Amino acid sequence: MKIALLGYGRMGKIIARLASEHEIVYKSSEKIDPGKLKKADVAIDFSVAEAAFENITTCFEQQVPVVSGTTGWLEKYDAAIDKCEQLEGTFLYASNFSIGVNLFFQLNRDLAKMMDGLEDYQVSITEIHHTKKKDKPSGTAITLAEDLIKNSSKRHWELQGGKSENNKSSNTIPVRARRFEDVKGTHIVEYKSPIDAIEIKHTAFSREGFAKGALLAAEFIIDKKGIFHMEDVLKNLM
Repeated sequence: MKIALLGYGRMGKIIARLASEHEIVYKSSEKIDPGKLKKADVAIDFSVAEAAFENITTCFEQQVPVVSGTTGWLEKYDAAIDKCEQLEGTFLYASNFSIGVNLFFQLNRDLAKMMDGLEDYQVSITEIHHTKKKDKPSGTAITLAEDLIKNSSKRHWELQGGKSENNKSSNTIPVRARRFEDVKGTHIVEYKSPIDAIEIKHTAFSREGFAKGALLAAEFIIDKKGIFHMEDVLKNLM
């Protein structure tokens, strides 16, 4: 598999190190060279929010399947989907490629259905990352919140400051973002009542899990057309 790495920062370098069975034919942290991009069988985008949409749509234009894990650009996600369908491209976006996190997503959806209607329990999300992470809350926390909304009576999520435990509305999910030195990523979904609490938690020990998942996603989409998700990759593994 010939890979183009769009964004050659920490994640790009880990992917390059782990992709020993494949060939990295193009690395870029600047504006894409379409001629060099076309040499790739698949592109993996871990760039920055400002560049993600252009990177992804350039892949569609060059008929190169693209996997993206860049966060902070999702206000343009629907436009990217429209462009992919218009050009008959191939696209898989995930806020987190870790296999463990994607199993955690499924646990979150299942638990939300079980807890829905138990009014004594108030749900909240806490995410903890390294101080260099620019977006707040994390894309993973947003996915957790949106999945809660789809699978319960909750209607909104809201980023909270400080350590307040008070919801403005019972229909609102408070999301707290904490930043500490050298934290790879921790996500907690907690249901708290006056008498007890239930929580599920995922803790990443290294970034290799994200990189391995991105490579699995790239292998999955390479001969396909359309829009895909990590659920499709997991089904293929099981």
